[in-house]
Amino acid sequence: MAALCHFPSAPSSPRLFPLSRLLSPVSRAFKPQRLLLTASPIENSIPNASTAGSRLRCFSSSPNAAASPVALPSDERESRSLGDITRPDFPILRQVVNGFNLVYLDNAATSQKPSAVLDDLNEYYETCNSNVHRGVHYLSAKATDAYEEARTKVATFVNAMDRREIVFTRNATEAINLVAYSWGLSNLRSGDEILLTVAEHHSAIVPWQIVAKKTGAILKYVGLTKEEVPDLDLLKGLLSKNTKLVVTHHVSNVLGSVLPIDDIVVWSHNVGAKVLVDACQSVPHMIVDVQKLGADFLVASSHKMCGPTGVGFLYGKIELLSSMPPFLGGGEMISDVFQDYSTYAEPPSRFEAGTPAIGEAIGLGAAIDYLSSISMQTIHNYEVELSNYLYHSLCSVPNLHIYGPAPSETVHRAALCSFNVEKIHPTDIATFLDEQHGVAIRSGHHCAQPLHRALGVTSSARASLYFYNTKEEVDAFIQALKDTIDFFTSAL
Repeated sequence: MAALCHFPSAPSSPRLFPLSRLLSPVSRAFKPQRLLLTASPIENSIPNASTAGSRLRCFSSSPNAAASPVALPSDERESRSLGDITRPDFPILRQVVNGFNLVYLDNAATSQKPSAVLDDLNEYYETCNSNVHRGVHYLSAKATDAYEEARTKVATFVNAMDRREIVFTRNATEAINLVAYSWGLSNLRSGDEILLTVAEHHSAIVPWQIVAKKTGAILKYVGLTKEEVPDLDLLKGLLSKNTKLVVTHHVSNVLGSVLPIDDIVVWSHNVGAKVLVDACQSVPHMIVDVQKLGADFLVASSHKMCGPTGVGFLYGKIELLSSMPPFLGGGEMISDVFQDYSTYAEPPSRFEAGTPAIGEAIGLGAAIDYLSSISMQTIHNYEVELSNYLYHSLCSVPNLHIYGPAPSETVHRAALCSFNVEKIHPTDIATFLDEQHGVAIRSGHHCAQPLHRALGVTSSARASLYFYNTKEEVDAFIQALKDTIDFFTSAL
């Protein structure tokens, strides 16, 4: 079976209540030998990396200045990893947690923020805080310039054809709901089919369940292969003239698998269906070119790509956005308002009712500057190496099952591994890794309950990496995991 390191079947779940909730204060105070990372604190070797984002347009007269990839000296590229080089840019990673150096491996849930992003957020609120699009005074004009420049940065980052194709939302969840309630309710009818995979995040499932109930549309799901990846042959077989929308992830937040979106788009368009891509786990980690992918809609969240929480974006082809009614009504999204009717602004303003998350959008722009200064190809190449190291290191742990495909010459996994250890609840593992070792991972269903049911479990543990992680941190995590397993198995 794919990704099986030691035991032949996925762990059953008769004992679902975590032992860590039942342990006495004495047992919870147990401290195994402290694990020290072999990597020592280092100085930042990327020139101006902590200020890679261009200053806010409040202070610069050079609009739309794109960050250039940083070229490292060849000796530094060979001697130090990208994780070692970039870690000093992230203040939060320097702290001690429960007496141990923090090892943060929950990046699929949210990433940490570099100083460049924190500085630009602070600078906005200190120097040009004002509402956008509505004032003629100096602060409003400068805030508007900075906010709209952030939109341009996002459009350039994903290679949108037109900056109007980028709509700022609170997060990817709101972006999917926008498509569901605007495009979905306007275009879906009884008997129409929406095709999804069982591996979708709840945010990509629940809105379409609601829309299907309102319109009479039918949801159809693509299951998994024996390698624990969505079955693309089944997907192709389910496509028909009744299929109106295909909703799919680019990278699974549980399986670590990467889907060929460009192929899925071609197959879907051949039957006249639109495609919505959840790119939350791909945009932060690899080059995503919306024109090459050809998707009709694509969503992502700032907080997973070194930016602030509270802002995300929807990419939509301009002809589709222009045909869609508003999602929310209020200020900013209108052209004219009369007592009995209103006319609406053109995209993207049509979908950005009310005061937006101005500082957060500017922070997202700063995050894009920072990522671009490293280059997404550099980030992706490093994460492929780190991902393989994590996978094979986990395979050294007895009685552990990793979900998703095994990496190979042709199969690339994302930099995350979801796993279970025989007879140990994943919440017990996550709790003890944190309390006894200062290692942060995730446990639970990861907002993917249908997928976990398809895998035959109710939950899993997940370690997820980003470019500021190192092999030394993976080693520390593996040793801590082995110590945690030893503790629980000795108590059984």
